[in-house]
Amino acid sequence: MLVLSSGCKKEEEKPTAVAPRVFFRFAFDPNQVRLDSFGNASVLPANHAAQSPQFNEMSAHYIEFTPSMFTGLGDGEILYMAPETEAGGEMAIDFNQSIRAGEGEDFFSIPISQLEPGTYEYIRVSLAYQNYDVDFLAEGFDLTGSIASFIGYRTYIEDYVINTESINVNGNKSQGYWGFETDVPFLGVQTLEGQAPEGATTVPNPIFASSPVPAGSCVVTGEFAEGLVIQGNETKDIFITISLSTNNSFEWLEVVADGKFEPGIGENVVDMGIRGLIPYVTVGE
Repeated sequence: MLVLSSGCKKEEEKPTAVAPRVFFRFAFDPNQVRLDSFGNASVLPANHAAQSPQFNEMSAHYIEFTPSMFTGLGDGEILYMAPETEAGGEMAIDFNQSIRAGEGEDFFSIPISQLEPGTYEYIRVSLAYQNYDVDFLAEGFDLTGSIASFIGYRTYIEDYVINTESINVNGNKSQGYWGFETDVPFLGVQTLEGQAPEGATTVPNPIFASSPVPAGSCVVTGEFAEGLVIQGNETKDIFITISLSTNNSFEWLEVVADGKFEPGIGENVVDMGIRGLIPYVTVGE
């Protein structure tokens, strides 16, 4: 019986190896350097004020690794494209099928084996949607409101939730469309929609001179500190934190020079763009 038992014993199953991947995560840094569209340090113009919003979530339309500062948009290693649709007429990002993620959450991942081996100096991320909280002044009350801001080139939206309230659109919206929600004393929850002027969204690109991106695309460019090397035989996961500068990224034109956003007196928002991108790389968490 012992011999029979030994002969029928199955070999222990070994766990299947999981192929290493590249993971992408967002970070929102109010202390990161504030850049203009050309990647230069930026200061506020006269009669303008700004604040660093409290970010809730972000969505991207496109991710690309770029070998050098001379690589044209789309000529690098394209890793991710969000769903698009012509349901609204022209081709647009399909918001209701897009992935959204908060601070430190995995936004997207891809097996390293699917990447072309080589050294990549830059990353390009086309940002599409951001949701954050801002402080404002109304009727003498210091309040907080939530903003849903669509910064992709064009977005098809069925509906979206700002904070608690849902807004129906069922159509395309151009870059700079936004929805605002707050709970106002004595009035309750209020919502407002608006559209920023064309070209009002800052999109930092420090290699603009050698590799420009189309206006209105919101393709933000960041440089890897030491270059990202993909060998093709990696055995550990790679984690890339897309650190976005939110340093005074919510900017308005002041009517009363007090540094407080007061939309009720005509203080209009002039920029909701991200103010820079720094990619941080860690291996094998």
